Formats: sequence, C-alpha cells, structure tokens
Amino acid sequence: MKIIFVFALALVSNLTFSQVGYKIDFKVKGWKDSAVYLGHYYGENTYIKDTAQVNAEGAFTFQDKSALPQGIYFLVRKSGKGNSKIFDFVIGQDQTFSLETASPEFVVNAKVKGDDDNLLFFENIAFNIERNKEAEPTVKILKDSTLKEDQKKEARAIISKINDKVMAHQKEIIEKYPTTLTARMIKAATPIVVPDPPKKADGHIDSTFQLKYYRQHFFDNFDLADESMIRMPQTIYQQKLKEYLEKLFVPQPDSITKAINFIVSKAKKNQETYKYAVWNCVFMYQQPEIMGLDEVFVNLYDQYFKTGEMDFWVNAKMKENLKEHADKIRSCMIGRTGANLIMQDENLQPKSMYDIKAKYTILFIFNPECGHCREETPKLVDFYNKSKSKLNFEVFAVSTDTSMKKLRDFIKEFKTPWITVDGPRSYIKEHFQKLYHSDTTPTIFILDDKKKIIAKKLPVKQLDDFLTKHEKFSHTKKTSDTSSPQKTNANSGN
Repeated sequence: MKIIFVFALALVSNLTFSQVGYKIDFKVKGWKDSAVYLGHYYGENTYIKDTAQVNAEGAFTFQDKSALPQGIYFLVRKSGKGNSKIFDFVIGQDQTFSLETASPEFVVNAKVKGDDDNLLFFENIAFNIERNKEAEPTVKILKDSTLKEDQKKEARAIISKINDKVMAHQKEIIEKYPTTLTARMIKAATPIVVPDPPKKADGHIDSTFQLKYYRQHFFDNFDLADESMIRMPQTIYQQKLKEYLEKLFVPQPDSITKAINFIVSKAKKNQETYKYAVWNCVFMYQQPEIMGLDEVFVNLYDQYFKTGEMDFWVNAKMKENLKEHADKIRSCMIGRTGANLIMQDENLQPKSMYDIKAKYTILFIFNPECGHCREETPKLVDFYNKSKSKLNFEVFAVSTDTSMKKLRDFIKEFKTPWITVDGPRSYIKEHFQKLYHSDTTPTIFILDDKKKIIAKKLPVKQLDDFLTKHEKFSHTKKTSDTSSPQKTNANSGN
C-alpha cells in the first residue's frame, strides 16, 4: 500500500472543526520503542494524519485539540519493506477512547473503552467472520461441479438462512445505534429492495416502474452529505456516483447533467461532500468513453467553477486549466456547427473545408511522424476508396506539423486521395486545435452537409458503421416527418 505523507492537500478538508479534540490511547502487545502513524482513507488515496512514539510497554497516544473528520482510520508502522498498514478502526463522534490488543493481526478481540462505535465495529467484523466459517462447508458443496442442481438444494437453503442472520444482525445495529459510523456504513451498503411492478389501468405491467423506483430511491440508504463516506477503505462514495450516473440514465449530456445537479443538491449540505461530489463528476466526464458526454464537463465548469461556486477550495491555476479544457470542448461539441478551416495544401494553395460539397466531411487531424497516424492512414485510404461514392463523403486532412516536406512525403507514401493541408499554414485567426479539440493524433471529426458536428474521436474502423447507421437513422426520420399529418390552422375555415 502506498501511504502518502502529507498533512494538507487540495482535496483534504480544510474545515475548522470544533475544539473538542481527540485523544486515542493504544496498547499493542509486542510493540515497543518505535514510531507509529495514524492514517486515514480519502477516496482512492490514503494519508497520514498524526504520529506517535511507542513506549517500552507498547503504549502510545494520538492527541490534538482539533477533532478528526469521521471515517475509517488505520495504524501504520515502518518495517523492513517500508510502511505497513496494520488494522482499521472507527473514528466517529466519540474521539476520546482507548484500544488494547494482544494481536494486531486479529484485532477483533481488542479491548475498547470509551467508544461504543468501535465496540460495534469489531463485534460486527467478528460476527461476519463466524458466519463465513459457518458457511464454508456449504459453499464447497455449491462450488462442487460434480453435483447436480437438485443435490445443492439443501445447501442453498442453509446459505439463505445464514444470509438472513447477517441481514437481521445488521438491521439491529442500524435500528439500535443509527448515529454511529458503524451503523451508517452498514446502511450505506444495504441494497434498495425494488418492489414488483404494478399493472396499469389497461391491465399491462408498467415496464418502467422498477427503473424509476430504483432511481428515485437510490440514495435512501446513502447520505450524500455524510463526509465520513469519503473516508472508507472502499471508494463507496465514488462507486455510488458512477452506478447512479452510468447505469440509471440515458447517456445524453442533458440527462446526465440533471442527474449530477440532483446529486450535488444533496451533497451541498456539507462543504466537503459538496466539493468531492462535484470534483468526481468533473473527473468522470473530463475524458468520457461515450462520445458526446464531454459536454457534461463543460456544463459542470459553467455551473460550478465559472460562477465561483468552487472558489472556496479550487485555486486560480486549477480553475484556469479547467476553463481551458472546457473551452476546447465547447468549440467542437456534437450538434454544434464546426468552424471553417482554411490552410495551404501541398501546392501552397488555400483550401477551405467549407468548400466541400459532399454529404459528410471527415476531418482527419494527424501528424506525419505519429506512429498511430501511420497505422490508421492506410485503413482510411482503404475506406475512402471503397465507400466514398456510396456514403458520399470527403476527407479534409490537417497536418499538425509545420514541415511542408513531411506533408508531401506523407501524401506520396500513403497515396492519400483526399484534401491534405498544413495546419500551421493557416488563413484563420485561431489555431485549429482550439476549434477542434485534438490533443492526441490522429483525431477524427465527422460533419454533415451543413457542417454540423455529428461525431468525433472515432477510430477509422468505426467510420463505416457510424455513417451507415446515421444514413438509416436520417432516412427513417425523414420518412417519419414526411408521413406525419400536417397541422392545420383551426381558424382557416378548412
């Protein structure tokens, strides 16, 4: 495990906590005369918060006048192989307590005084360990491929009863000790039970009911404003965001942005979860896998950074970097009209992309010496020669290099049959990479006959499939629009 020795980071809370403070006394059998560190989780990372010296009896204390942010913490010791994480424990509301253990490898038997939360935490771990032992023989039966399914029926019933015990135990903790971090953790991991769909008035099952219900109740057990959920061994907060946004909504910018705004409205009750939720969503959509969802990044920048909402923690440099990236995306979002490009070709003649009269324009931004460009170009030449007439497209290739010799050599080597221009030899005011976001090469954009951007950053192998499907979709839409009844003016007398 990589332990990061920092005490103040951009994402780590800079809130001022109450002056109650913390005092945690430890005693670990066998430890003596060494340094030990108090660490905690934060999202995907771990950090060191405090340090103490172990005495000859194995006792040491962490103490400060400012309270610790709630979450799961752990001890770290230096060893011959570096720093080793020893065991986890809870930091909840009660932060003055003691913990003594004769076995750091099996700390569930630790003696805890002054904190019910850690008593619950270790008791729950011990309970689950016993249930796992109870289930082991039955699990072996279920995994036995030589047995028939009917021979496993009794084993499944046993496993079901053991699961019921676990669920009942966890329910009891949640109900009896709802404010403890242990109970909140258990509740946060409790799945939502989705009821069977009801029937509509016409007797048919409502096929959309369960998705709507799950979406509506997704965060019933998970408090988005509970910052302790950020400080967990598993990235539960981040996982919740990803599942909600990636599995429960159509991957369209407007739908995703609305879903994020709902999340943020809940997280905003706590400043730490507010920034954490926003930042995770920014990170998710900075370079999204699904085409077109980078518009979500632009929406997030405009709403939470451009407005100054995040100024309480984001610095000027980071804000400027976010703006620069948002502006690059903004200029070439799907659905927007792409800017015209006018550059010199290999004969030093100006060529305008807008002069292309084909139904589709494939903008191919490349570097003559880029290895991947040299792999993709022969594929694009083959696609061009086979499908240009059928799909009615033209390629406008823009070299990112300043060398006209390299451009001419590239054209000659690959026998490119399309329009090729030198990007830096431009007749437009702005650099083309500000108009068409292309930090990597090759980058492909597809524009329609109105020069509206309909796709971007596709590999060559997907061009045929995309254009073919787009043709079918356009034809179907045109047919549907033509066949739909025309609206009439009620006052026209017709």
